[in-house]
Amino acid sequence: MKDMEEVKLEKTAHTKHDILFLLKQRYSPRIFKDKQILNEHLEQLFEAIRWSPSSSNLQPWRFIYAKKSTPEYQLIFDCLSDFNKSWVLNAPFLMLTVYKESNEGKENFHALHDLGLSMGFMTVQAQFLNIAVHQMAGVDWRKAQRVFNVPPGFHIATAIALGYYGGNMGSLPQTLQEQETNERTRMIQEEFMFKGSWPQK
Repeated sequence: MKDMEEVKLEKTAHTKHDILFLLKQRYSPRIFKDKQILNEHLEQLFEAIRWSPSSSNLQPWRFIYAKKSTPEYQLIFDCLSDFNKSWVLNAPFLMLTVYKESNEGKENFHALHDLGLSMGFMTVQAQFLNIAVHQMAGVDWRKAQRVFNVPPGFHIATAIALGYYGGNMGSLPQTLQEQETNERTRMIQEEFMFKGSWPQK
């Protein structure tokens, strides 16, 4: 069975153009070191969010988080999809992302964009600290809204698993072990960057 440091090295992106090494290294594992995130590191992660860009400086992001072995962690776990439940107990830290839908009665069309930017900043800071971030769409947000008493005007978007890189590959089901070591792929730039106008078929 492969050592997780070896897997992490293999996951380093083979980019066509040079980018920051932190960005090349980043990937979303489903196993983590059995170690709680240090409070100092946690504060750094949220400080990175604090200084991320937002439209009109509205900072519409909110986060509900919990450490493993707490009742709140179990509550977040219970809101996840069955697939995510099959591996996420490896994570020492779970979080729900939330965005504020409006400002002074007017819809904030850019709130989701800003929430995504804030998570981008956190993810880069996490990578610097050797903390892996796995973002999950598979969450029953309606249930989570009720469980965590999220007030009207705020909307849960995603769930996040965090932990230091490492852990035991054997803690994953066999199919997920294979996914963990698969080569990373991305679409080529020409498929998403359009100079001057949208391409015509």
